[in-house]
Amino acid sequence: MTDLSRRSALGLSAAALAVAPAAAQAVVDAPHPALDKPLTRIAFGSCAKQDKDQPIWEAIFDAKPDLFMFLGDNIYADTRDPKVMAAKYATLAAKPHFKRLREEIPVVAIWDDHDFGENDAGGDYPMKDESRRQFCDFWGEPAASRRRTRDGVYAAYVFGPEGRQVQILLPDLRWNRTPLAEKTFKGGYKAWAVSRGLQGKETPGPYDRIADQDATMIGEPQWTWLEAQLAQPADLRIFGSSLQVLADFAGWESWINYARDHQRLFQAIRRQKAERLVFVSGDTHYAEVSKLDLNVPYPMWDVTSSGLTEVWPVTPPNALRGSAVLRERNFGLIEIDWSPPAPKVTIQVRDEKGRVRISQAIDTADLRIG
Repeated sequence: MTDLSRRSALGLSAAALAVAPAAAQAVVDAPHPALDKPLTRIAFGSCAKQDKDQPIWEAIFDAKPDLFMFLGDNIYADTRDPKVMAAKYATLAAKPHFKRLREEIPVVAIWDDHDFGENDAGGDYPMKDESRRQFCDFWGEPAASRRRTRDGVYAAYVFGPEGRQVQILLPDLRWNRTPLAEKTFKGGYKAWAVSRGLQGKETPGPYDRIADQDATMIGEPQWTWLEAQLAQPADLRIFGSSLQVLADFAGWESWINYARDHQRLFQAIRRQKAERLVFVSGDTHYAEVSKLDLNVPYPMWDVTSSGLTEVWPVTPPNALRGSAVLRERNFGLIEIDWSPPAPKVTIQVRDEKGRVRISQAIDTADLRIG
């Protein structure tokens, strides 16, 4: 959309294998070869261009995660040519770090705009069926996977044994998304943004809130799916969003652009009594923590990690920002302490050397609907 476009990532996933019977009973939505694996360390990240060096993987391997969550822009396809998209997936697959990741660490993935197909693309992107096919092939989805046929590649998993079940929700924010609302800038957005950046001011993106109450991020079929998933039992829920859920208002793509869907998400969490849920997100090319504690079921946290290779040069506004902003290459790490009556979670953002730069402790006993 603008020539200040952002984002990128990497990808991977173990090939689809038979799921153990106990694990198959625990999840109703998507198979995964590691569903019976207890999780205590979950790494996540987004935005890493396939044709760039990716040294950050050494720090990720050193963190020894039980699972890695790709939160979008796993390649930068940016094309309407299936051959170009396939070539970019092949570039990622050939990277030594990616090969090692695929061999050693279970993975789940969702796409964002660039691996969906184009910068800031939504439901009108004409190649989305082909994009879905290539995404599912690359990430090892079985031939009968629901991700191959429904309206988007959204998926839900439940990892671990009873008493330590971690539900991971990966919504698709592209397939059904209605068009964005753009602002106009005298002299164009780039000149305006560069001027603000040079003055050291917070610099919002070119998009506005959408006044249309019928505008949607995910569409009705996915809302039905999400409500059903939020009603499933779990001891901890990780909502992996390719876009920021809480940030208000950066001027880029986020849930807050779609005010009705934003409120509907909190309503669904409340109605389904989906307790102990935290958000993690990507897309921005910087990292931060956001917190919302007004008119929500319980205090809501969103830890954003982006990007694995990409860095944004200026800081957008965010009224709900609860941390410093890290504008360096980074990844996220969720550490779960299962010993208390309710899990205690620490979500970190680490830099390319593995140093902790942002850390947020969350006692999930506080994430309850009273």
